[in-house]
Amino acid sequence: MKSKHKVAGFFRFLKWSALTLVVLIGLITLYMMHPQFGKRPSGERLKRIEQSKQFKDGKFRNSSPTPQLTQNWTVALSDYLFKKSDETSPKGRIPSVPVNWDSLFTKSHGLVWLGHSSYLLRTDGKTILVDPVLSGSISPIPGSGKAFAGADVTTADALPAIDYLFISHDHYDHMDYKTLKTLQPRVGKIIVGLGVGEHLEYWGYRNDQIIEKDWWEEVDLGNGFHVTVTPARHFSGRSIWSANTLWASYVLVTPSRKLYFGGDSGYDVHFKEIGEKLGPFDLAILENGQYDLSWKYIHMMPEEVVQAAKDLQAAALLPVHSSKFVLANHAWYEPLERISKEAQQQQQILITPRIGEVVDLDHVDNGSSYWWRNYLIKQWN
Repeated sequence: MKSKHKVAGFFRFLKWSALTLVVLIGLITLYMMHPQFGKRPSGERLKRIEQSKQFKDGKFRNSSPTPQLTQNWTVALSDYLFKKSDETSPKGRIPSVPVNWDSLFTKSHGLVWLGHSSYLLRTDGKTILVDPVLSGSISPIPGSGKAFAGADVTTADALPAIDYLFISHDHYDHMDYKTLKTLQPRVGKIIVGLGVGEHLEYWGYRNDQIIEKDWWEEVDLGNGFHVTVTPARHFSGRSIWSANTLWASYVLVTPSRKLYFGGDSGYDVHFKEIGEKLGPFDLAILENGQYDLSWKYIHMMPEEVVQAAKDLQAAALLPVHSSKFVLANHAWYEPLERISKEAQQQQQILITPRIGEVVDLDHVDNGSSYWWRNYLIKQWN
């Protein structure tokens, strides 16, 4: 009799486990239908993608072989979960400055870093925004991926009208659904790599707002503004799909200067190629943070960032991709500390503003700010 009860209990367990699994899968499937996950390229857009030299065997490819992980994924996952620095996040509010838009607009050429890879420029009468993530999170999972306290210095609603908006690739920490939905009515043109326009149209952007190009394609924006879409060494993907949209960097020529927007990229020969073809640059804005030896081919180490700036022939370097979110094991301040030391050794002009601080691009040679060091001294004392 006891044996029959055990068997019956086991089958009830299997039944409820199966039912729970079905419900869970159903809920996840419903959630994955949320617009934030974007839409796969189709129709004429997909036909154009298939003609790209970067698109092979159904996916976009880097110019050089680029494994996302340099070691077995189980080892990489173990390292990520159990070998974190104790200082991946600041202990208190990160030093930042409320954005003074009036101060920015009184400058002929100014820039405001908005944390991570988001920044806004005002130059030659135009307002330019890059990779805006202003919703307070970089994760599609509710309650996760939150910004450091103090790092959110503005909102999408507070931003001025944008003439040109650049998106480097469609990862959540560079292409934020909530931010882009809010900005849509105030964006003139949005410049993206192949395939990314599918997400944007799905989110309400008009076709005449979207400029969607392949590597090395050029766009004349008029009034002395010219864009070249250039390579990067990274990857892309939202939802369960990967590498079906193109990641990119950008060269922007304005009437008075030449700028390089790097997006995310591992170090490779493309920096030197871009420098030789399109440089030198007044300013290069390059990723510096969220790196790890386990994924060294898709994100640069700080020392490589300085070398990339040298390859690009950049007069000044602004490092981004740090100080707002945790995506790697290193201390939150380590990227800035390491790149500052390397830039000093390599005699590379480095700009390290606080988040929200207005930078006068006509005077970038006044030396690097070491705001994180002062913060740490206060914390340690």
